[in-house]
Amino acid sequence: MAEVIEKKASEKQSEPLFSKKNKGLMTDPLFDNNPITIQVLGICSALAITAELKASIVMSVAVLFVLSIGNVVISLMRNIIPSKIRIIVQLVVVATLVIVVDLVLKAFAYELSKQLSVFVGLIITNCIIMGRFEAFALGNGPWKSFLDGLGNAAGYGLILILVGFFRELLGSGTLLGIKVLGDPIEKTGLYALGYENNGFMLLAPMALITVGIIIWIQRSRNKSLIEN
Repeated sequence: MAEVIEKKASEKQSEPLFSKKNKGLMTDPLFDNNPITIQVLGICSALAITAELKASIVMSVAVLFVLSIGNVVISLMRNIIPSKIRIIVQLVVVATLVIVVDLVLKAFAYELSKQLSVFVGLIITNCIIMGRFEAFALGNGPWKSFLDGLGNAAGYGLILILVGFFRELLGSGTLLGIKVLGDPIEKTGLYALGYENNGFMLLAPMALITVGIIIWIQRSRNKSLIEN
């Protein structure tokens, strides 16, 4: 019996850092277990801040930092956190990381920080972050928790960036503030052919429709995701 336990322990210790299972922690949330399109979490920010691609990218990076680092911190503390106050501890950890993100934005991107102000604060209550703390970090080691946080944040960011790309492109004719379809005033580029910006793309309902289209495409490509 002791030999079996010792063998299992040695196999566990010798597992490569980027084993197939560990890679799955990063890749599964990108597609087949995406936190937005499959788990339907984090929808609020997907609707609110994706009118511009830049805001989508910054929010994605912020969540990537908070979730990956937060998962590691919770994992390191998992054996000393009393179960009765674990939610409070998780909130303290995520709030601390969000404050760091907010201060960095104010120092290096003040205008953008004003635009994202309330939504950066709402990262504290983001269902994805609290869900991964509770469901994964509390039961796994720091490395696996880091990969899990990285994967889920990347899956979240992928959808935000996709939605922000199409909303800004079709709604404003720009990407990252750069005019890519031409000048609507001087009627150059596509505007010379009669194209007009679709102002509806800049409204929150269109963000929901865009996410819905992504979900439809995802399920049409992978029938196993369709619920019976």
